[in-house]
Amino acid sequence: MNLKFSVQKGFTLIEVMVVILILGILAALIVPKIMSRPDEARRVAAKQDIGAIMQALKLYRLDNQTYPTTEQGLQALVQKPTTPPIPNNWKSDGYLEHLPPDPWGNPYQYLNPGLHGKIDVFSLGADGVPGGKENDADIGSWEQ
Repeated sequence: MNLKFSVQKGFTLIEVMVVILILGILAALIVPKIMSRPDEARRVAAKQDIGAIMQALKLYRLDNQTYPTTEQGLQALVQKPTTPPIPNNWKSDGYLEHLPPDPWGNPYQYLNPGLHGKIDVFSLGADGVPGGKENDADIGSWEQ
């Protein structure tokens, strides 16, 4: 007599429910901690934007031997400046597709020469005014 048993592979309903319950408990513990830090997330996003803008400025300088002036501003990364000094080797499609606003909806600021002896790219933070305290403090390229 030859008996064959078929073994079905897979998860039982109880196993699936236990996994869903564990995921639910983890989500209940983790999500509130993440959601209670929107200001920190905005600061991180601003630092990443500033890093990308600084890279574009370095490319601009490689092509044109100088950074844009304060008057030309960050717009020089998107459109060829029309005010002197006009760059000779400006990249035809620009250095950035567009200038992003900071996470609070304000434009990024640019100074050449900056307050720290080099070019400065910065956001005025949540309060939108220079200076500030902790969560409202300026975020800039000097932190990179």
